[in-house]
Amino acid sequence: MTLLLNGFELAGQCRASLAEKIKTLPRAPKLAVVLVGSDPASAVYVKNKEKAAGEVGIESAVYRFETITQTELLSLIARLNADNEIDGILVQLPLPDGINEKEILQAIDPAKDVDGFHPLNLGKLMIGEPAPIACTPKGCLKLIHQAKQDLSGLNAVVIGRSVIVGKPMAQLLLKENCTVTMAHSKTQNLPELCRSADILVAAVGKPKTVKADWIKKGAIVIDVGINRLENGKLCGDVDFENCFDKCSAITPVPRGVGPMTIAMLLENTAEAFCRHTGIDF
Repeated sequence: MTLLLNGFELAGQCRASLAEKIKTLPRAPKLAVVLVGSDPASAVYVKNKEKAAGEVGIESAVYRFETITQTELLSLIARLNADNEIDGILVQLPLPDGINEKEILQAIDPAKDVDGFHPLNLGKLMIGEPAPIACTPKGCLKLIHQAKQDLSGLNAVVIGRSVIVGKPMAQLLLKENCTVTMAHSKTQNLPELCRSADILVAAVGKPKTVKADWIKKGAIVIDVGINRLENGKLCGDVDFENCFDKCSAITPVPRGVGPMTIAMLLENTAEAFCRHTGIDF
């Protein structure tokens, strides 16, 4: 029987556990969120993050700008870096044209980088040192562990090589002693490669790319994609309905990886507070 990896339920459990831990802290962790522009999806994401933060006892300060210059945004980040009351900083992506995302993300104090995108934190992940971990891969690993705790020796294929999902996901699976292959748009014989995977993580950004005949019988399948079809419905990068019976475990879209990303952001914020104050988390 296939296990449905319900990220909505697991995220709720993670948030409840986190809320209990936060009650024991001397003050509420504080997250600064910066939103630039008028992208509707970004506005919804920020609103959801703000609501989720309040529910677990994390204070949030949202800085909203219709327009802002690169210099002004860097100045704001410098002030947030220096503010001892701010434990975590999140700049909502994508940023509007004319603002250099790479420069903005690198300006964030690595200790306050709750997204886990700073080059220093990505480098620490590669060499196995403690550091904030990108929220989506961190959530994906928790979902995988719902299906199987010991991943040693398993073959894992990650489709997608972004620094937001694919590359940190590969590093986390390597740390779990998997044999990891990263695939991407230039990979040859992708279906054949996917059929070798005991764990398949799809972060392609194209609806229903992964077909049933790409799936090894009994594989754990994590679908990171979220795509809106012409009929308005959401779907992932995996052809969920046709792949379901071949998997030992699979995430749905929606209610799969997405809720875990926000839960891990909150966890990263609490961990940043504890590092900041020297408290064991």
